[in-house]
Amino acid sequence: MEVTKDNLVNLNVDIAGIKMKNPVVVASGTFGYGEEYSQLMDLSQLGAIVAKSITISPKAGNAPPRIIETPAGMLNAIGLQNVGLKSFILEKMPFLRDIGIPIIVSISGEGVEEYKELSKNLNEVDGVAGLEVNISCPNVAKGGMAFGSDSSSTFSLVKAIRKSTRLPLIVKLSPNVTNIVEIARAAEEAGADALSLINTLLGMVIDVYTRKPKLGNVTGGLSGPAIRPVAVRMVWQAAKAVNLPIIGMGGIMTAVDALEFIIAGANAVSVGTANFVNPLTGLEIISGIKDFMIQNNIQNIKHLVGSLCL
Repeated sequence: MEVTKDNLVNLNVDIAGIKMKNPVVVASGTFGYGEEYSQLMDLSQLGAIVAKSITISPKAGNAPPRIIETPAGMLNAIGLQNVGLKSFILEKMPFLRDIGIPIIVSISGEGVEEYKELSKNLNEVDGVAGLEVNISCPNVAKGGMAFGSDSSSTFSLVKAIRKSTRLPLIVKLSPNVTNIVEIARAAEEAGADALSLINTLLGMVIDVYTRKPKLGNVTGGLSGPAIRPVAVRMVWQAAKAVNLPIIGMGGIMTAVDALEFIIAGANAVSVGTANFVNPLTGLEIISGIKDFMIQNNIQNIKHLVGSLCL
């Protein structure tokens, strides 16, 4: 057998029964429905794809401007623009299910009943490997951060969704909270199978000449390298507090960035803003992790998870 990087190291991970060939996922909202990137890269080489957040009905999103570049990052207020549940199932899932890797669907609702309806309907869709429950979007008028900023609201919502589906539930946590550990524990107690964190930080940019906000929504979600230290810290805190697999995210641009999250306790990582800068970032990170493991004689990615030395 030819010796290659692929058979020198084991990158396989299992996130609540979702089996991935490597720990690199592309984040919801930054990768569309997959097809947008298919002409640029081999999607089947990724660990998994998290599709753009879906709501019951189609949403046009917020009024422009909706994206502003910031130092070491970007501020966005897209407002969950999406095609809606029906169109997603009929028009987007046929392409996604043919890629051959796990497809995780992000869901968002304005109330508990909408989340329940989404999870119940997606439960019956062939090719959906799991649900990422978006309870922490900081740039929509209704819902938004409400569920993700309070432990009791998190518990009630996740418990209700848990009763509506047999699919693995990955609850996406907000950094815009006082105590991330309380929210993580509430999600675990309510029946979450995994956590993903962090979502974007709430931010604002002002045009000093017009004295008006630069975003049409006034505020938006800050992402990119600027938030990475906050994200790594929160992943580390959550990993110590719960017995759930974690997908870490927040400003990951390189393999070294991804390894920070894994060493802090993440079982997998999700690449978001970097996709806008370089669509091949996810694949380059996979290769970089392999190189690091070979150079440091680490045969299994599991040996790196939570290996922080204190």
